[in-house]
Amino acid sequence: MTDTKQDRTSHTSDQRRHTRGFFAMGNTCSNTLGIPPAKGPNAVGCTDFMMDHTTQGSFFRLYYPCQVTETAERPDWVPCREYFNGLADFLKISRTLSERIFNCLFGSFKIPASLDAPFKSNEKCPVVIFSHGLGAFRTLYSAICAELASQGFIVASVEHRDQSASATYYFREKTEEEKANKNVPINSAQPNLVEEWMYYRNLQHRENEFSLRNTQVKQRADECILALDKLTEINSGISVQNVLQTQFDWTTLENSMDLCRISAVGHSFGGATVIEALCKEVKFKCAIALDAWMFPLDEEIFPRVKQPIFFINSEKFQWAGNISRMKKLESAVIQRKMVTIRGAVHQSFPDFTFLTSNWIGKLMKLKGDINPEIAMDLCNKATLAFLQRHLGLQKNFNQWDPLIDGRDENLIPGTNITLLQSAI
Repeated sequence: MTDTKQDRTSHTSDQRRHTRGFFAMGNTCSNTLGIPPAKGPNAVGCTDFMMDHTTQGSFFRLYYPCQVTETAERPDWVPCREYFNGLADFLKISRTLSERIFNCLFGSFKIPASLDAPFKSNEKCPVVIFSHGLGAFRTLYSAICAELASQGFIVASVEHRDQSASATYYFREKTEEEKANKNVPINSAQPNLVEEWMYYRNLQHRENEFSLRNTQVKQRADECILALDKLTEINSGISVQNVLQTQFDWTTLENSMDLCRISAVGHSFGGATVIEALCKEVKFKCAIALDAWMFPLDEEIFPRVKQPIFFINSEKFQWAGNISRMKKLESAVIQRKMVTIRGAVHQSFPDFTFLTSNWIGKLMKLKGDINPEIAMDLCNKATLAFLQRHLGLQKNFNQWDPLIDGRDENLIPGTNITLLQSAI
């Protein structure tokens, strides 16, 4: 049996550590930090997509191989101040104070990709749908998403609207009063729509956490599938209406995707999300679960998941109840692999690990004992090797096959957590 109380305690204490960390980092602004550039042979572009404008629509950031352009703009890592407000709500700290701190710490960082750059690829691109963790949003995993795009993938990083993101937004129709009121801000792209923000929903007093998280993980999986459906439409040449005003030409993606080679990648709550998505949609051929938080999942779905899964864990986050749930997905006929990155922490997967000074990052669990670039490199190479194996790619990613089995001085095959036999 999984100890759900232990699940909650682990995630809650992890959140408290993050809170202390963000306060302590208020005086550590630095210009020497940054998200490392992708290492693959392709330049990387990114753009945002929203269709339709309501909460029922799809919203994601797309990363893709692009043409090299000298004048391309690199987008801000945090798109606007509302996301700072959302992070404050998630961490249960003052919005006023946090906005100043976050702006100092993170306001100047850019994503290592060219905004709205023209798409370019010499071959059809396999597709990855990426799911973020609790309290995150679509831009916080750019080191992983940009690396996959540089290696020839088209990656849709979904921004979830189940109130598990620290912040997200959608649009609603203007009322007749708002149409008549000249003081209501006008969206030049969609003059009859009003921007509405949705912030992180905290667990209520005496609320059953499993019920909330289980409902959310099912919605998240549906949102991943919806993003894939939208990409499928775009690939087939169906005209799409992007609610957001971007310069990217979506028609250039027609017939650009290899829809026989689709996978899902997610971190933490996103790790659970991609397992749920595999159960719901057979078009996903495999999944990578990064330090997955297994608590939200119904165990009854485990036998129904038929695709390969690769669990890449950090050494410092996991616990017996969570690992035992991963072990229940083991199969004699379907490849299920697990490795653990030595010295890594839960925040070794999002971009935060690159954006804080070394001693503060370690103190506040945003960095582990391992160099964050080494940890990210291991994660990305192992991911690429697994994707090649299970998507049938004709690449050279199989040079990193030993990493799938944990054969590296910075990897542990399987897990570092000791399990009682009765827990498996």
